[in-house]
Amino acid sequence: MAAAVSPRLGRRAVALAALAPLLLTACGTGAGTPKAGHGHGHGRPAANAAAAPGHNDADVMFLQMMIEHHRQGLEMARLAAGRAPREEVRRLAAAVAATQADEVRTMRSWLTRWSEPTTVDHAPGAHADHGGMPATGEKEIRALRGAKGAEFENAFLSLFLAHQHNAVKMARTETSRGGDAETKAFAQRVVESRSDQIRQMLGLLNA
Repeated sequence: MAAAVSPRLGRRAVALAALAPLLLTACGTGAGTPKAGHGHGHGRPAANAAAAPGHNDADVMFLQMMIEHHRQGLEMARLAAGRAPREEVRRLAAAVAATQADEVRTMRSWLTRWSEPTTVDHAPGAHADHGGMPATGEKEIRALRGAKGAEFENAFLSLFLAHQHNAVKMARTETSRGGDAETKAFAQRVVESRSDQIRQMLGLLNA
C-alpha cells in the first residue's frame, strides 16, 4: 500500500496553487507561445540544431544545470503520464517528457562538442548567479511517488508549476549572459514553451 502524501507536500501544493498567478506573471507569458512538445521552434527537432562556436562559462553552466533540472522534470512527468486521473494531464505530462528527453540529448551533445562536463557542479553557491539549482528536491518527489488519484494530480501540477518557473528563471539568465547564439536561442524557446505549460497547468488546477 503506497504511503499517503506528506502534510508538508499538501500544504506546499495549496500554497503554490494560490501563488501560481504570480508565477505566471513573473514568467512574462504571452499569446502565441508554443504548446508542450513544440518548444523547439519552426518544427525543427532540437537534436538537429548545431551549436555555434563562441560559447562562454554562462552557456556551460546553463546547459549543465538544465540537464539536471530535466532529470527531475522527466521523473515527475513520466509519473504523471501514467498515473494522473485526467486524460488532459496525462497528455500534457507525456508531451513534456518527450520534449525534455529530446532536449537532454541536444544539451549533452553541445557540451560534449565543447569538451565540457555534462554533469553539474554541486559545490555550495556554484550556481547562485545562474538562478540556483532546481527548487524541487528528492523529498518532494518521493512524497509525490506515494500520492494517488486527485491528490497525486494536484501535487504534481503544483510541484511542476514551481519546477517550470525555475526553468524560465534559468533560461532568462542565459539569454542575458550567454555567449553562444544557438544556446541563447534554445533558452528563449525554453522561456516560451515553459511559460505556455505554466498557463496550461494553471487552467488544469483551476478546472
